[in-house]
Amino acid sequence: MTSSAPASTIRPGAWAGGMFASLGIIAGLKFSGAIEPPAIYLLLIIPLVLSVQFYRSMQRSADNCGASSPAIKRYNRGIALASLAYVLGMGIAVAIWERTELTDGLVFLISLLPAIPTFAMIWVMGRYLTDEQDEYLRHRSIMASLAGLGLVLALGTFYGFLEMFGLVPHVWAWWILPIWAIGMGLFQYWQSWRSDR
Repeated sequence: MTSSAPASTIRPGAWAGGMFASLGIIAGLKFSGAIEPPAIYLLLIIPLVLSVQFYRSMQRSADNCGASSPAIKRYNRGIALASLAYVLGMGIAVAIWERTELTDGLVFLISLLPAIPTFAMIWVMGRYLTDEQDEYLRHRSIMASLAGLGLVLALGTFYGFLEMFGLVPHVWAWWILPIWAIGMGLFQYWQSWRSDR
């Protein structure tokens, strides 16, 4: 497959691979000290764009194998908008926090910038489960959500013990949502891949 292939022919795994690779490169650059905010937040646009392409590709794949519905399309739109608001909120909140002396009340308010889109994501997910009329599609979504939750519980527990014994640095709790979403997305991809075979 050439790099000039139209987006419709690129499989979801390629988009997911690009998304995770770009996140890994950004994390490596950040932890090595090669980049600092706001460059980090500008570079996060790359995996965000790749994630949109991943979801579009997943939607095309779902349409092709009959695993789509109007509820899924509303869900994908809602998640895409909430994810964009989350990344923008995070970037704005961190930029304000690092450049301005704020009172505790103002810090609380800027913490809401990335938190409110997170609440919106949770609401979109819950709404999808109540709107979806197809029991099979609802079951697939529930299983993907449980897989993401399982990943969070397993990694969180293991990492927590490593942190307790001083082997790894502390990780902020806001990482729970991205890890859960990654687990859910990987399981959704695996389900789609299995149904295509």
